[in-house]
Amino acid sequence: MQEETRAYQELRVGFTAAVSHELRTPLARLLALLDSASLPGADRDALLAQAREEVEEMSELVDDVLFLSELESGREVVALGSTSALPVLEEVRDRLADSAERADVTIRVEAGPDVELPLRRRMLQIVVENLAENSIRYAGPGATLTLSARPHLLEAADDGRGLEPDELSRVFERFYRSDRARASRGTGLGLAIVKHVVVAAGGEVEATGGPGHGFTVRCRFRSAPGSASSGRP
Repeated sequence: MQEETRAYQELRVGFTAAVSHELRTPLARLLALLDSASLPGADRDALLAQAREEVEEMSELVDDVLFLSELESGREVVALGSTSALPVLEEVRDRLADSAERADVTIRVEAGPDVELPLRRRMLQIVVENLAENSIRYAGPGATLTLSARPHLLEAADDGRGLEPDELSRVFERFYRSDRARASRGTGLGLAIVKHVVVAAGGEVEATGGPGHGFTVRCRFRSAPGSASSGRP
C-alpha cells in the first residue's frame, strides 16, 4: 500500500511539473509579445492577434489537464449505455471542416448506421475529435484521414507523414510531441485522453504506421455495447 501511495505521489508531482513546464513556454511568448507592443512603431493589431493565440493555447491546455484530472478521479463517467457511431463521426468531420481545409487534409467517414460503441456520446465525441485533430495537425498537406467504426472498433487512419518507430511507441504519453510536432500548436494531451477514455471503457488502443506510411490509431472495445443509450450527454 505504501509503495502504491508513493508511486501515486511521484506521478502527481511529475504531472504537476510537466504542466508547469508546458505553461511556461506560451506565457514567455505572451510576455514577449506584450513587451513588443509597447515599442514605438509596433504593429499592435498583429501583436494582439498573436497574443490571443497564445492565450487560446494556454486555455486549451488547462481544459485538457482539468478533463484528464476528472477522468482519473472518476468524476467523469465514461461508459454508460452505447452511442451510435455514424452521427458522431459526421458531426466531428463537419465541425473540423474549416481547420482540415486550412491544413489541406481531407476527412472521410465510414460507418454503418447500426454500429454502436460502448461510450457516452460526449466521451465518443471527445475521442473522435482528439483523433481527428491529431491527424489534421500532423499528417501534412494532401493527406486523407479516414474515421471509421465497426462493431467493437473505432479507427482513425491517415496516409500522411507517419512517425519513426521510437516516436510511435510514445504517442500516448502525456505531453509527448515528436520533433516535427513541436513546430505545431497542440497540448500534447489529445492521444493521452483518447487512451484514458478507451481503457476506462474496457478497451485498448494501438498506434501503427511508419515514415511515409501514415498513422493509424485503433480503439478496440472488449465489451459489447449496451442495449440503449441512456440519453445522458
